[in-house]
Amino acid sequence: MTNGADRTLPRLVRDTMPLVLDVAIEIAKSNGVCIRPIEVRRQDVVTGKIEPFDLPCGTTQEAKCPPCAKRNQLLRKAQCREGWHLDHEPTPDPAAATDEQRWLVEFRADVQAKRDHAAEEETEDWEAAIVAIDTEINEAGMRGNVLGRRQVAKRTRSTRRRQDAPDLPKRTRRPTTLGRTFTSPQGQVYRPSMFVTLTLPSYGKIRDGVPADPSSYDYRRAARDALHFSKLVDRFVQNLRRVAGYNVQYFASVEPQKRLAPHLHMAIRGTLPRAEMKQIAAATYHQVWWPPADEVKYDREDLPVWSDEDGYLDPATGEILPAWDQALDDLEEPQHVVRFGEQADVQGVLAGSPAANKALGYLTKYLTKSLGDPLDPDDEGDQARRDHVTRMVDALRYEPCSPTCPNWLRYGVQPKDAKRGMTPGHCRGKAHRPEHLGYAGRRVLVSRKWSNKTLREHKQDRRAWALELLGLDEPAANDRHRYIWRPVSSSDPTRTTRAEQLLRGIARRQQFRASLLALEARATGEPPPELSATGKAA
Repeated sequence: MTNGADRTLPRLVRDTMPLVLDVAIEIAKSNGVCIRPIEVRRQDVVTGKIEPFDLPCGTTQEAKCPPCAKRNQLLRKAQCREGWHLDHEPTPDPAAATDEQRWLVEFRADVQAKRDHAAEEETEDWEAAIVAIDTEINEAGMRGNVLGRRQVAKRTRSTRRRQDAPDLPKRTRRPTTLGRTFTSPQGQVYRPSMFVTLTLPSYGKIRDGVPADPSSYDYRRAARDALHFSKLVDRFVQNLRRVAGYNVQYFASVEPQKRLAPHLHMAIRGTLPRAEMKQIAAATYHQVWWPPADEVKYDREDLPVWSDEDGYLDPATGEILPAWDQALDDLEEPQHVVRFGEQADVQGVLAGSPAANKALGYLTKYLTKSLGDPLDPDDEGDQARRDHVTRMVDALRYEPCSPTCPNWLRYGVQPKDAKRGMTPGHCRGKAHRPEHLGYAGRRVLVSRKWSNKTLREHKQDRRAWALELLGLDEPAANDRHRYIWRPVSSSDPTRTTRAEQLLRGIARRQQFRASLLALEARATGEPPPELSATGKAA
């Protein structure tokens, strides 16, 4: 068995030969096999047999694992398509309680009353009985907790709308997630939905995706808008539901514009007038009630010092820096107000139309990439773009991203839950990473009653559909009580190498496709074709 290329060949010739691992990675990509697999071992408790398995990494970014990112994109497309144009409620009405369930709740009430009237030394037995009854209640087919969620004290602010924000119309609320229907003169019923695109305001003149004058471009405002964009989207949904009069359901994705600002694509079930949708976007804002972060009080050379008793102190005077709650008590106005820009695109969409398929493409177009991937200056070779990215990252470096961000020390405030070792400019928060461009929220936003399914349930539906199409039964490997799954440590000497994992994955995928072609050939009566190295029919 040889190891490497023929050493008698000239070095220049050997350097032109492709690496075997690179070839294996390319074949894995073309076969849809994860290139960053996670190794686990499965033990059959009946036979005692231990088998190695490679789980997909599940990475949603194409830069890290294109097969997993593509698989996630297709799954999101199916999720969006299934819930967009529904003509029935996706959530069924709860079933009526059985006599046994009613008796359990009544019994629980009696025990709770006896526990409340018992002496302090006698409560332990009653509390143990209550825990056992709560377990029986859930096992009897009821969800939730009898006592419900306990309210946690929260800081509240006035809900009065700002003077510079227009008022919103309101409709009577209807208990439905479906929009209006329209009937044509011919009697045909239409149930249109909407596709909405919302952007952030301008921060300066843009030319070819970069500021025409970087010195006048408002990078601070751009950074803060990106940090709080997810909250602005939440406010928009709240206002939309108030105006619409029904429980509006949506599927949305956040994508980067060429100028680095995030913008929103949203598929909405039901429809409202375009003018009203634009009015809602114009009236939506989010106030950031954080301490001011405009004046730098402590720079790199004179940072606050830590005290185990009092937290962070002024390095010169020894005074204790204001705690987070104390700083919030002193606020009289918000630190920042986030709004949408004037551009708001609203389109009506019918199920099955070309516009619906085009909108699906827009919604999932960049889900295989991180926010910074399509704007990577190294790929563009554009110095102006590279400088624009650098300035945006610099503006985000010292901008506080959360109440616990170490950057608050730079502005004379102790972060929430402060601890030793905090240094401004070295926050590990997601928003400060260049690949996220300040946006720390979720890339895909799906309302609870969009399809009334989790992403995992959509994945199971696709698997069940494929097995039914092939006429196969669900494999016994899904019996969770028969198998024990254990991860393999990176320090395990028997751990499989990455190359072996790739080869194993390629072989399994080719076996699967060969079985698929054999079943298809048996159905059509034709001989099955042979597969090439890329997994395609030769």
